[in-house]
Amino acid sequence: MPATVLAIGESLVDVVDAPDSQGSPIFVEHPGGSPMNIAYGAARLGLAVSLLTALGRDARGGSIVEHLESAGVVIAPASIRDSETSSATAHVQPDGSALYDFDLRWSLPEDLELPDADIVHVGSIAAFLEPGGSSVLAIVRRLAASENAPVITFDPNMRPTIVTDHAVALERFEELACATTVLKLSDEDAVWLYPEATVDEAIDRILALGPKLVAVTRGGEGAVLATRNERRSVAGPRVEVADTIGAGDSFMSALIFQLAGMLEEGVPAAALREGSAFDAQRLATIGEFAVRCAAITVSRAGANPPLLAEVTP
Repeated sequence: MPATVLAIGESLVDVVDAPDSQGSPIFVEHPGGSPMNIAYGAARLGLAVSLLTALGRDARGGSIVEHLESAGVVIAPASIRDSETSSATAHVQPDGSALYDFDLRWSLPEDLELPDADIVHVGSIAAFLEPGGSSVLAIVRRLAASENAPVITFDPNMRPTIVTDHAVALERFEELACATTVLKLSDEDAVWLYPEATVDEAIDRILALGPKLVAVTRGGEGAVLATRNERRSVAGPRVEVADTIGAGDSFMSALIFQLAGMLEEGVPAAALREGSAFDAQRLATIGEFAVRCAAITVSRAGANPPLLAEVTP
């Protein structure tokens, strides 16, 4: 049977305030939020994906719903709220840099019934921003301890301008890592979380917490995938970069796609949760597919992840 995916986390509208040639502001809006991007990317690869998020009954919420449904993502009913949809406004400066204003709200209803899923993904702001962050942690712990536990994936996608207390963020990161099967982060995330450690040392620390597979993206240099027994580097394809928006999310979507493929091949979920399914060849297969997806995404503007037909030779 096809593997099912549930993503839990924030959706928001990215608003870019970029002056035109006369210096007048031009506001351009597009859907954003790492978990939302990951759900969208996984659906474009052909997976059956649900998203539990927080969206207002406003025009911005409607634009995100339309965006997700265009890829086939099913939005959990509890996602629709009476509050406004969250937003992040980037004010582009004369030197090309950007200053950000955030209007974020994240919570989850009590007594929430989750859709059934073989793979559950959590991450980014929703893992840290309260009050919803504590709810995400409780959900992950409950799922990990359940009799037929799903494969749980986690991408912290750290936002130091929002999650500013390092000690509190590190504690939450490690609490979630303890209940996670597969954890992906960027090399920048690793340095922020463990500033005194090399990336390899950070990988070792994270693996010791409990994840069976840790993937670290390295921008144009590709990625490193590691288990306690294997470590594999994969090179990133050389492409002309339009921008890097959504590249890490595309990598995560592709990683989830590979996990779903393993389940559909008949690999027992327990073999993923215990780590025995991740041999050296499997790490190479997962990593090479994920960096190809990320490379396609950076070759075109915005968070525009590939369809499966664009990745498969």
